Parts: sequence; structure tokens; C-alpha cells
Amino acid sequence: MIPAQFDYARPATLDEAVRVLSEAVANSEDVKVLGGGQSLLPVLRLRLAAPTLLVDLSGIAEIRGVREEADAIVVGAMTTHHDVVRDELLREHVGLLPDAAATVADPQVRHRGTLGGALSHADPAGDLGAVALALGAEFVIAGPNGRRTVPAAEFFVDYFTTALAEDELLAEIRFPRYTGWRHHYEKFNRTAQAWSMVAVAVALKVDGGVIAEARVGLTNMGSTPIRATGVEQALVGQPATEDAVRAAAAHATEGTSAPSDSDAAADYREHLARVLTGRAVLTAAG
Repeated sequence: MIPAQFDYARPATLDEAVRVLSEAVANSEDVKVLGGGQSLLPVLRLRLAAPTLLVDLSGIAEIRGVREEADAIVVGAMTTHHDVVRDELLREHVGLLPDAAATVADPQVRHRGTLGGALSHADPAGDLGAVALALGAEFVIAGPNGRRTVPAAEFFVDYFTTALAEDELLAEIRFPRYTGWRHHYEKFNRTAQAWSMVAVAVALKVDGGVIAEARVGLTNMGSTPIRATGVEQALVGQPATEDAVRAAAAHATEGTSAPSDSDAAADYREHLARVLTGRAVLTAAG
């Protein structure tokens, strides 16, 4: 299908992009932001959206790539999933992120889709929101009044809804270092589409066979990614054994609101959450 007609802007800097976006919003234009386009373009083709202006961020080099800072690893919003998977800094210090990014869709999508685009889209079945939440990431947002930083726990608001205002853009995502931590992303999905029915992101610090720290995020167990704090609390101080992990995984559905849809009923998703949490923790613990 052919999308409806729209104007097109391709700014060269982040400041220019914010200016174009804020002017469009001030003029009450229906504007959409294009990152990698893997979620937006199908919607445009089906005319489920018909913006009057499309702002393409692909020409902005300053929000692409990975860099190291004293207290964080910083990923530009326009960094592709493919580059996230291959980046050595991320693999060393934030290994859960590239492992999860490797499960996103297929190679074609990973070469075009971007980390910032996926997180801003905020699909509850998307894989990377739970990772960002579990790892305590911070989202740096650029707008007409400058930049502000929002923690992952406050960035995801509801289905396909984030803390981004209409005239703001996600510039970068900051991850604390988890050097030496073990990690795993366990996912259950239909092979044909790769959207998670349920998935679990786990990062563990194991000392002498005992779990010293644990971070667990759940995908598609509510309208936003969910931090499985009950599991985390049950794991800390326990030996990394199957019995201890299975007992902790029983807490996986606490605080969740699993949806029912054509893929799975809520009670089946709850069952998957417990099973996949156990698998993910055991795999991460080795």
C-alpha cells in the first residue's frame, strides 16, 4: 500500500531536529519521528497513521554509537541493534543488552532498527525495555528547553506511551557498568514474528556460588516493562542452585498484569513468566 502524502525533513544535528519538531508541534502539525523505521513504516503503509510531517533522524551522527564515560556506558539513540550486538564496550560492561538485542526480529530489522526507536516505541512485547529497566538505565531527552534525564522506571508510562513530550527526542541511553556480572535473556515467542509472548532479562553478581545481587526485568507482563523485585529479593543471599532459583522464580508474577490476546491467555503468560525466570537465572548463574 502507498502511504498518504507528507512533508519530509532530515536535520543534520540534534538541535536542528528539536527545532523542526517543536515548530511543527507549535503549529499543530501531525508529526512523526523516523529512527530506523521498522515500526513506523508498516503503519504508514497501512495508513494507520497519516502525518503531515516526517522528521528523519538518520542524518544525525552525534546520537549514533557507543562511548565510555567515568560512571556509565552511553549509547546513542540512533545506534542500530546490529551495532549494539557487536560493540565490545557493551559486551564487556553491559553484556545483557547485546545479548537481548541479538534476539530482536531478524538480521534485516537489526541492521535498520535502532535502540532509541525501539525504546521510544514502548511496545510491551518489545525486548529492550525490560533490559533497560532491569539495568537501571537513564534516558537523556532533548527538547526546546534543553536536556533532561529520566530513569527507566519513569520513562515507560503505558502501552506505547513514554515520558517523551510531543516536542522532545530521545538523545541517548546511559547504562551503569555491570562488569563481571553474569546475564541472560530468555524469550518465548512465535518464530514467524519474534515478538515476545513473555521474556525475562536477568543480570546477576555471583560470589563464591552465592547470588550477591540480582536484577530481573519482565517483557510483556503488563502495559510497560516490569521489574521483578520479588524475584530479586528472593535470590539475594541464596546459593545458585536449582531449588533456590525455582523457589525465587515463583515470585515472578507479583505486581504483574499479564494481558490476554490471540497469542496467549493471561494465566499462560503467568506460567511462562515463572518458568522462563527460572531458566534465565539458572543460565545466567552458569
